[in-house]
Amino acid sequence: MHNKYKKLFLLKQNLVFLNHGSFGACPKSVFKSYHNWQLKLENQPVAFLDQARDFNKHMKTPRTFLAKELKVKSNDLVGVTNATAGLNAVAQSILLKKGDEILISDHEYGALEKTWDYVAKKNKAKVIEVKVPLPLNSEDEFVEAFKNNMTKKTKILFISHITSPTALVFPLKKLIKEANKRGIISIIDGAHAPGLIKLNITSLNVDYYSGNCHKWMMAPKGSAFLWANKNKKNILEPLVISHGWLPNNYKKLQKGEFTETRFIDSFELQGTKDPSAWLTIPDAIKFINDKKYSNAFKESSKLAYETALTISNLTKIPLLANREFLAPQMISIPIPKCNVDHVKTQLLKKFNIEVPVIKWKNRCFVRISIQIYNSKSELIKLTQALKKIFKL
Repeated sequence: MHNKYKKLFLLKQNLVFLNHGSFGACPKSVFKSYHNWQLKLENQPVAFLDQARDFNKHMKTPRTFLAKELKVKSNDLVGVTNATAGLNAVAQSILLKKGDEILISDHEYGALEKTWDYVAKKNKAKVIEVKVPLPLNSEDEFVEAFKNNMTKKTKILFISHITSPTALVFPLKKLIKEANKRGIISIIDGAHAPGLIKLNITSLNVDYYSGNCHKWMMAPKGSAFLWANKNKKNILEPLVISHGWLPNNYKKLQKGEFTETRFIDSFELQGTKDPSAWLTIPDAIKFINDKKYSNAFKESSKLAYETALTISNLTKIPLLANREFLAPQMISIPIPKCNVDHVKTQLLKKFNIEVPVIKWKNRCFVRISIQIYNSKSELIKLTQALKKIFKL
């Protein structure tokens, strides 16, 4: 169906690549921009990386493009390597005391579960895991599960916008409103959201949000952002203290010319690094917003859902939510209990299909990610492969 778009990407032509959600796949046009930026850097490294010469000017352009896409102000946004790095900076900047509680869902990404475990142990705080009702069919039921776990000790609400293991789109607005009412700091893991769903971060009224541009926005690997509420951004400290850093009470100490850009400078002026992936973001945004691909993106979403239903009917195992809460082009489809590593290896070696097979809460899933370079025949191939593996 969409094989004509595969030539726009650098993927192996004979590979059935159904794993866009892990690291994305960069279009050739965006990768060319990436290479051009790297050449420009190597042509004159000193000028390129010098804050007073080219660096600030180069870094501002993608921030402006991205801010428009996310419906935020550009000076509340910084470039980071990935969402995990951005969220770690937030987690390790907030002052916690003994007994404070961090509320998370039971669908969080493993790396961030470790982050909060580390932060909680360091500060003698406690992580409270909320079991999200499944199947997810009601926003009110979802919000109620969190409200039932909110106490006077709850300091932080941390939750994914789109979950990694289960590929669910969590309804956040009412939940964040409840957190705001109780004075709870809200932190959103938006790793999968940019480019997959329409984002208006300002309308969420959240405190902190970090997302990747190298997944569904299709920028090169190592491009992501951290956004912070303008009233709370200056409490954040980067994980690396370097040239751009100033104490967060700098305004009280001295009125200086860099105080207004402390947030950006602290995170982006960190010595020698290649910012080329970040600098391609305008090209990536132009690609995903190009009207000539709009129908193909819609078809990809439709194909993902149809495939999920087909496999669900074969296994007799229902999906985790109704369509409203399933990500548009990425769905975790329940499969019979199995050795997930063995099934993943079989799919790759016997059928040349690259797709994650996940174990989560003693359940097994195949998580399909459908992009415009995928065809209906490839999804039929996956279905047939699963039929053979599980003898369905």
